[in-house]
Amino acid sequence: MTNTLILPQFLIARPGEPPLQDWGVRIINEQIDAIGPNAELREKFHDDHVLDRPNQILAPGFVNTHVHLYGVLAHGIPLANAPSGFWSFLNDFWWPLVEDALDTEMICAATDWVCAEMLRSGITTFYDCLEAPFAIPDALLAQKEVVERRGMRGTLSFEATERVSPQNGQLGLKENANFIDLCQKEGGLVQGLMCFHTTFTCSADIIRQAFELGAERNVLTHMHCNEGIHEPEYALEHFGKRTLEYYDELGVTGPRMMASQCVQLSARERVIIAEKGIKVTHMPLSNCEVGGGIAPIPEQIAAGVTLGLGSDGYINDFFEVMRGAFLIHKANHQNPQVMPAHEVWYMATEGGAKAMDRPYVGRLEPGWAADLQLIDAHLPSPIAGHNLYEQLLLWRNHSHVSDVMVAGKWRVREGIVLDADLGQMRTRVHENAKRMWEKV
Repeated sequence: MTNTLILPQFLIARPGEPPLQDWGVRIINEQIDAIGPNAELREKFHDDHVLDRPNQILAPGFVNTHVHLYGVLAHGIPLANAPSGFWSFLNDFWWPLVEDALDTEMICAATDWVCAEMLRSGITTFYDCLEAPFAIPDALLAQKEVVERRGMRGTLSFEATERVSPQNGQLGLKENANFIDLCQKEGGLVQGLMCFHTTFTCSADIIRQAFELGAERNVLTHMHCNEGIHEPEYALEHFGKRTLEYYDELGVTGPRMMASQCVQLSARERVIIAEKGIKVTHMPLSNCEVGGGIAPIPEQIAAGVTLGLGSDGYINDFFEVMRGAFLIHKANHQNPQVMPAHEVWYMATEGGAKAMDRPYVGRLEPGWAADLQLIDAHLPSPIAGHNLYEQLLLWRNHSHVSDVMVAGKWRVREGIVLDADLGQMRTRVHENAKRMWEKV
């Protein structure tokens, strides 16, 4: 699609800053070409195709900075005994019953469904973390084909781990390195990232190796960090210091580190994150699900940490994830002024893109990616510039997103995910979930 004007009621150009009433955008190919008052755009570019949306909000597409696409297969899995804590969740449930059971067909079925689910929620960019130790090599290549078919801006990685064996850990690093090399050679919307699991499943050698491989390719290196109390306690017992202090001792902390979760942090660890420029991704709802706790996000915002927001593959409607971030921290701090709506919107868009190292994503400005969504503005009470962020957070969900564009191409129109047979896709997910559940 070329030379298109989208003229809404309100434009969120720079998330976190005041929205612009009766402003729109001009799109040429994959980028935003111009923004301005609707009347001026219409007059200046009178030969362009015009999409009038007087009762809608035009906003950047959401950036989901941490998802496990395969996680949908575990929803509703039969369990004789529910996990009693974070370690039990991993050791007794997630590893043996989910990740170790995954094969390529399961991964692709889940990837296809969740990509469509995310698009329907206004998500245009995401980072996926795959751990399927018995599905490599080439699991990421299979995922890549699916993500490209859905037309999303995706970053894919394999979570290398030595919990199966040191050899499997090396296979995981090789999976990432080969995939990154391929994506950098091809270009396109799909990229790779270096990734390993945690300090309690990876040795110091493989951790250093992961960062070296990432640095050689100029990409971030990701890991889960202090999702619950288990990892910092493990680090204290085995290394005599907490997790991020241990990483600092290894010499791997810095702006090329992307740490997800970061829930159970000491004061010293928060200082390390801020001083070393570590990028952090926050999963408010899944942290509740696994009993991990509530991350010190307001404190990290105050310290200037680069922060993104993620679904963790738990609840992928990003309005629900944003609502969680908006409300949970107010309750935790017993302060309604904590985590204002505009800050949450920033984390869900431009802030998340920065955390993922995705330049020119998350704003609607000239030269930036034409990744956007149109949201219904028919609310119970009047919407205005001063209340728009709060109103959308409280009253909207995925069903109110009508249209989604990624890199200048429509991927959702009038609430319909294009080129996607959702019934067939759902059946495929059901079949693969049942295959997984048979192993319980």
